[in-house]
Amino acid sequence: MDDTLKRLLDAEIKAESLVTQAIEEREELTRQALNEAKLAEDRLAARIPEIRSSFLDKTRQKVEQNISEMQRRFDERSRALRNMADESREDAFQAAIQIIVDPDQK
Repeated sequence: MDDTLKRLLDAEIKAESLVTQAIEEREELTRQALNEAKLAEDRLAARIPEIRSSFLDKTRQKVEQNISEMQRRFDERSRALRNMADESREDAFQAAIQIIVDPDQK
């Protein structure tokens, strides 16, 4: 009986030791995970200016692209209107010359 109690006591001591070891390992893993999360958070915080700058650069490029496109369309429309005005002016000159040369013709 003494031997059985001794084995049970030894088993309980080993079990307590294993539980204590598991708790310590869990706490260490938790600390490591928290440290890694903090490092990741710090890396992200350090990259925020770079990310913001990249975003602003891309936005600036898109704005410049849109401005260029709008300027191109404006220039095309302006040329078309100028051409129409020149054609109308030429037609008006021809009509005026015709009236001067032959005022009776309609």
